[in-house]
Amino acid sequence: MNSFSFQNPVKLIFGKGQVEKLREELPNYGNKILVVYGGGSIKRNGLYDQVMGILKELGKEVFELSGVEPNPRVSTAKKGAEICKNEGIDFVLAVGGGSVIDCTKLIATAAKYDGDPWDFVIRKAFPDDALPFGTILTLAATGSEMNSGSVITNEETLEKYGWGSVPYTFPKFSILDPVNTFSVPKDQTIYGIVDMMSHVFEQYFHNATNTPVQDQLCEGVLRAVIETAPKLLDDLENYEYRETILFAGTWGLNNFLSMGSRGDWGTHNIEHAISAVYDIPHGGGLAILFPHWMRLHAETAPERFAQLAVRVFHVNPEGKTANEVAFEGIDALRSFWTSIGAPVRLADYDIDDSKLDLMVEKTMINGPFGNFSRQLQEEDVRAILKASL
Repeated sequence: MNSFSFQNPVKLIFGKGQVEKLREELPNYGNKILVVYGGGSIKRNGLYDQVMGILKELGKEVFELSGVEPNPRVSTAKKGAEICKNEGIDFVLAVGGGSVIDCTKLIATAAKYDGDPWDFVIRKAFPDDALPFGTILTLAATGSEMNSGSVITNEETLEKYGWGSVPYTFPKFSILDPVNTFSVPKDQTIYGIVDMMSHVFEQYFHNATNTPVQDQLCEGVLRAVIETAPKLLDDLENYEYRETILFAGTWGLNNFLSMGSRGDWGTHNIEHAISAVYDIPHGGGLAILFPHWMRLHAETAPERFAQLAVRVFHVNPEGKTANEVAFEGIDALRSFWTSIGAPVRLADYDIDDSKLDLMVEKTMINGPFGNFSRQLQEEDVRAILKASL
């Protein structure tokens, strides 16, 4: 494996009723709290009232920013940062899914910056301070509750990029109660399952050697998700199934799986370009793209795909070449995602080839990318997108 240093300072608070732990965590910070959330789901399921009740009992002065988008926009983060500056906010509390948390990370850093928050996303500037923030997670998907990463969309320029800044964009704490994911609808649950599996895949496909522990951790998470997902989708308020998927989503991107290796995030790169142009669900885009990315690499580097096929999808390798096993495993992944209701083609979102050139351009804005079997060039991206239509 590669040499590495590792640090994850997030305090993870997991389990039923753990929102009450706000009473222990928030006294460590100031009096003025900005609560950031998305649509009305936290009001419908009672979480909003519970959180606000605790904040009131603690004597906190509360400000709110609602309406964070599923693909969070830099304009929304700007609004949050202005509230922080104008009101002297001491602490930001994200209540929602990964999009809300991602937006909060930019709010927290932009609150301490006089320039355009987009500067951080495009790496024109780098944070040197941030407001402390915590999270209450309501959707199993992105893993943003236990990492420093964030994905932000600029709706004016049709750009969407991942960014982050250690240590400033790590949450101080994250509270995960599976009950708070009961109200997540079936389609969003499916997108979250695809997203967390994609995170594991993108850490699994690396070039480091001697990684049996990392490999088997990845494979174990994937097997647990594959076993649990169909059961959950038939019983959306089953605590144990929600608990397993919620925990898997956190493990999918808390960086424990990538110690000693550097994965390939090419599929995310392409999907960000698509959803920047069309604003589609991130997990839906990944479900469409990932098998095509896999097929491209498996043509020339089948061994790791074959290992995945045997260990996770139980493909019988006897009498088959590595290529045959690899492609059988990729087909098994596609079949699994289709079986749980994930989209198969961009046409499922009414996307055709009319903006193909624009999507390629947005994907390639920083040049060739990826590091598994080779870097992807413009013609590779075009081929993946065409195959996905």
